[in-house]
Amino acid sequence: MDNDNLPDARERSRQLIGLLADTGRLRAFAAVALGARNAEEVAEAAGLPARATALALFRLREQGAVTDGADGGLTVCYGLLRDLARPEQPARQAGPDVIATFVRDGRLLRLPAQWTRKQRVLRYIAEQTFEPGVAYPERVVNERLRAWCEGSDDIDHVTLRRYLVDLHELRRTDGIYERVPAGT
Repeated sequence: MDNDNLPDARERSRQLIGLLADTGRLRAFAAVALGARNAEEVAEAAGLPARATALALFRLREQGAVTDGADGGLTVCYGLLRDLARPEQPARQAGPDVIATFVRDGRLLRLPAQWTRKQRVLRYIAEQTFEPGVAYPERVVNERLRAWCEGSDDIDHVTLRRYLVDLHELRRTDGIYERVPAGT
């Protein structure tokens, strides 16, 4: 698969470092890591004005470094940090013969009609596009899925997103998506 549309771990690491190179975002990130649970607590702990705090938290959420925890409070996305700290491993193959039939050059040609094949192709797309434990805003999910649909008249990113949620490859909560780890 052509991974030009999906940043590799090295590129994602550079993006995270670039994100934290801004002192306001770094201070907001540190405040969340130290237990600040909402924007007001982050502003107080980081010593930032409300507007700077809101912008920093927006950027941190947008890049998946900070997310809303299960209890509704802010939390650092430690899964992202763990994934970036691991050496890259080759992607698990999901039946290359089936995948090669329906995916070419990183693009989905069409979805198979047979249900088990459709599941394999969708799982492959989820594995290639989203890291487990990373929170993705809907806008990012849409951008990444649009790349798979370019040139296809048969499927669009909205349909693809719905299939991934319906098949429990992605979990959606309040407009934030997360890839469901294998076996759950």
